[in-house]
Amino acid sequence: MNYLRKITDDLYWVGGNDRRIALFENVYPVPRGVSYNSYLLLDEKTVLFDTVDRSVSLRYRDNVATLLNGRPLDYLVVQHMEPDHCSAVSDMLREYPEMKVVCTAKAVAMINQFYDVENLADRVITVGEGDTLSTGRHQFTFVTAPMVHWPEVMVSFDSTDGILFSADAFGSFGAINGNLFADEVDYEKDWLDDSRRYYTNIVGKYGAQVQALLKKAAGLDIRMICPLHGLVWRKDLAWLLEKYNAWSTYTPEEKGVVIAVGSIYGNTETAADILAGMLAEKGVRNIRLYDVSATHSSYILADAFRFSHVVLASITYNSGIFSNMEHLLHELAAHNLQNRTLAFIQNGSWAATSAKQMQAILANLKNMTVLEQLPTLKSSVKEPQLAELQALADAIAAGM
Repeated sequence: MNYLRKITDDLYWVGGNDRRIALFENVYPVPRGVSYNSYLLLDEKTVLFDTVDRSVSLRYRDNVATLLNGRPLDYLVVQHMEPDHCSAVSDMLREYPEMKVVCTAKAVAMINQFYDVENLADRVITVGEGDTLSTGRHQFTFVTAPMVHWPEVMVSFDSTDGILFSADAFGSFGAINGNLFADEVDYEKDWLDDSRRYYTNIVGKYGAQVQALLKKAAGLDIRMICPLHGLVWRKDLAWLLEKYNAWSTYTPEEKGVVIAVGSIYGNTETAADILAGMLAEKGVRNIRLYDVSATHSSYILADAFRFSHVVLASITYNSGIFSNMEHLLHELAAHNLQNRTLAFIQNGSWAATSAKQMQAILANLKNMTVLEQLPTLKSSVKEPQLAELQALADAIAAGM
């Protein structure tokens, strides 16, 4: 028997948590685990919103069966066909032979790609923008959300209770530890960093598409948000929407400096430490300094979305860029970071060329201000480099 949280009089959370997972999507560290959310509505018709990852599917299927208590499952609404949400779709089709799948046409194609389902066409209700479904007391409207963050995605709005089932939008890393609702925890202290890291790394590339969804959402009377990862929102929705608006428009949340360092023997890191100290003396309060070999790029990317200034300091390595720094640069480029001030520090014992190569990787990013100050080390920090670092600190502080 599992403990299932009641959201409203007829809506329940039936998902699961994975606290053993090390890497979400086999890429992103999740030291606090992750939740896979699914919701079951017990109206005149029963409706299940999405399924879960294979890792929690047995408990999930138990949850659904327990709540149905012998009732048929009428509809499975598939909003997103990524395997962390669709891994139990084929199981549910087998276990509930009268169930209809409600999804977009692109999702139908993906079901066929992932699974071998007999007579799937007879069991699908294909919906598009603005289509509706009545389940008794509840009336649902479906809103397409392509590339937030897959092309088949839609969200579902229950106009009866004002609930938005938001697919991967408004989600977060982190397992749910009893408290299902965001207002039951200190969200800004304990969850915001994971929410930002989730957004920037999973959805961050698609700011324009998120903006399109936010504009559609603005026309709905939303009183609750039920995402596929993380906590359910029933209060302070304006605060959450403000965060999403900033992230999806690539607007810095705060003035601050992220310094990312690629260093082998510590000399380039020394220069970064000196710069950080100079910035502090100039009154800069938000400074984050990361060793790109010790900190996963997802954390650095999230802070690059958070703060206004980014400094990239790298040795010249095999006539190129230090490998872990190069990976971070490609992540910044791939996620469309915009509207930031960039600065570079380079080091080279015989040929310091890393800055030019770093700039080339980021050349296509929009609305980036690149500071002309370029501290250049030849092996280690000497007196001339102190002046160069101070000039860079002055320029950064002037933009705060």
